[in-house]
Amino acid sequence: MSRVGKSPVELPAGVDVSLDGGMITSKGPLGSISLAENQLVKVQHVNGQIIFEPANESREANAMSGTMRALVANMVHGVSKGFERKLTLVGVGYRAQAQGDKLNLSVGYSHPVVHQMPVGIKVETPAQTEILIKGIDKQKVGQVAAEVRAYRPPEPYKGKGVRYADEVVILKETKKK
Repeated sequence: MSRVGKSPVELPAGVDVSLDGGMITSKGPLGSISLAENQLVKVQHVNGQIIFEPANESREANAMSGTMRALVANMVHGVSKGFERKLTLVGVGYRAQAQGDKLNLSVGYSHPVVHQMPVGIKVETPAQTEILIKGIDKQKVGQVAAEVRAYRPPEPYKGKGVRYADEVVILKETKKK
């Protein structure tokens, strides 16, 4: 059996998970999020824990039990604490400004780039060169961060561009005469 799937998901105080109609719904202080159940995984709610077991002995069921456990654990973490991704802008004149659900980027193009945030994602700019993307869905937060980074990924010679805060950009040596 999947080693990840063997460990149950502990429910913190204030988080409620309901299993009904083929959907797993997690509700907490930051909101609620749903996920469709997989037919290959048996899900049970026992004593404040959620337990996942493969429905049969196949490899797919074994793999899906670990996947479902990880997705539900991320849902529980998301509605209790939330997820955030931090981006930094490196380059002369590179700026970011959050205006409601839009992010205005000035990253070296002749026009400003405006990125519309999807529903459930909040954006903050504590400084002109820092972007904080927050939400309860880990996948959405990561996807939005990747889309913003894609406007100007870090280049390998000067390191200019939008990068994740924990990203290490290895600079190349310039051409010699």
